[in-house]
This record gives sequence, structure tokens and C-alpha cells, in this order.
Amino acid sequence: MSELSGVICVNKPQDFTSFDVVAIMRRAAGTRKIGHGGTLDPMATGVLPIYIGRAAKTADLNPVGDKRYRASFRLGVATDTQDVWGKTLCENGTAVSLSDITSAVNSMQGDIMQIPPMYSAVKVNGQRLYDLARKGIEVERKARPITVHSITLSDYDENERTGVLDIHCSKGTYIRTIISDIGEKLGCGAIMTSLCRTMAAGFTLGDCHDIETLRGCTPDEIRSLIIPTERVFSCYEEVTLDDRQRRLFMNGVVLDCKRMGLDVSAGTRLRLKSVEGEFIGVAQVDEESGLRSVYLNILK
Repeated sequence: MSELSGVICVNKPQDFTSFDVVAIMRRAAGTRKIGHGGTLDPMATGVLPIYIGRAAKTADLNPVGDKRYRASFRLGVATDTQDVWGKTLCENGTAVSLSDITSAVNSMQGDIMQIPPMYSAVKVNGQRLYDLARKGIEVERKARPITVHSITLSDYDENERTGVLDIHCSKGTYIRTIISDIGEKLGCGAIMTSLCRTMAAGFTLGDCHDIETLRGCTPDEIRSLIIPTERVFSCYEEVTLDDRQRRLFMNGVVLDCKRMGLDVSAGTRLRLKSVEGEFIGVAQVDEESGLRSVYLNILK
């Protein structure tokens, strides 16, 4: 029987680290060849793609970098971590109308600059910011460009000053910082109270399995739940190779796009299939219109 290879999406529960999930999946799948797509903080829940076997090589090749989140928040509070789990720094009882918060939320959409929080894994002079923060040290951080493709206020209780945001954003966006910045715009402060990632690497909650269910699975049961590696690259155009082209490509030969009748620009990535419909791998067009391998799926 061939080795396990593909993707399993886990709905990560709260108080589990991403590494905790990887450790559980290594035991369940019976292999150490496992990677994950996009770290989630322990307090966060939601989509955590787990790449098993040969598919582990695709974790850093995934063409879908943007993510979606559903985040709950509370106005009138500021903490050192920008979320409910931190130390309270100040409180403010200012009332905030639906109109005012809607305006503040809408102002966060688009290409913006974001200063990463002190409690984050970002490195400054070789040190993780959260290590410095735990020592009570705060350092200057450079703002970084991010993109908020959409941000929607899906619920707001004016009396409690609590609500829910649905956010579609670029990789590297800190949701608690978006919420904190909204609080600053309103002049009352704001903290994140819960976070669920609803989409990552092109996978959604509908693709996910419960970690406790997976913990009790055998490798054969895990095999039945695996999403084929090809789906990672489903956004790329599909190209079929004949038997000769397939043999050449799998032996490291650079294929000539022009001879194949492909009119594609340099840098384009393509998803390659055999005439039998098997996924071969991913290739990228170079400056000389050659089709070079980026990822090769070893066919059995």
C-alpha cells in the first residue's frame, strides 16, 4: 500500500497549539512527515490544514495566502495583548453608536499599514517580540503593509458594546490589532474576545474534522479522509501531458511550452495531469518558455 499523502483539515480547538495538533496527527497517521498551513494561536479556533507525507512539501507552495476570520470584540477596554486574555491597561465607558462603529470598521478596509503587536512571533534584532513583552520590554516596531479585502460588522450590541467581525485579509494580518485600531479610532479602546479562522489555504470549516475524532483514527481511517494533494493547486490552469512529455518531465527535463502549443507568460504556474487524469505536479514557466518543475507528485 502506498504511503499516506495529502491534506487533512482540522478544526483546531481552543487551548491547543498548532504543534499539539501536528503531534496528534503524527500518531494517528503513523508518520512524522507532517506539516501545517499557517500557525494559529492557542486561544484561536478554526481551519488548520495538515499536510501529510509527500504533501508536506506543498505547505510553503500553497498559492492561496489570504485568510478569513470571524472575530468577537468588546469596546471600552485595552489590554497589553490586545485581547481578552491580557492584562487590562485601561477601561472607558464611552457609548458607541452603530453608525460610529460601522464607520470605524469600514475605514479598515483596503491596503493599510499595520504595526505588529508586542505579543507576536515577529522578530526584531533576532528576538521574538513576545519574549521581550514577557520581560516587560517594549520596542519600536515598523508598520507593515497588509490588505483587508473585506471587513463586515455582522453583529453589534450597542448596550453591551460587543460585536462580531467577518474579515477577509492577506497573510500576516493580526486580527486583534485591527480590533485594537478600531478601538483607537473610536477613542474608547477595544479587545478581541474570540477568534475563529474560517478559511486558510483555500480550505474552509466545511473541509475540517474534529481533533478528537482524528485522534482515535487508524492510519487506514485517516487515508479515507485525506484530500488529494492536487486540490492545493486547484486555482492553477490544468495542462495534460502525453506519455512522452510525462516521462521527460518526471525525469527532470524542461519542456518547451511553444512546442506544446502553450501561450503562457514567464512566471505562470500550471497544474499538470497525465492522459489518464493522474496529478503529476506543478510547473512554472521560465523566461525561455521552458516548463520547469516546482512540485513533483510521485505517481504509483
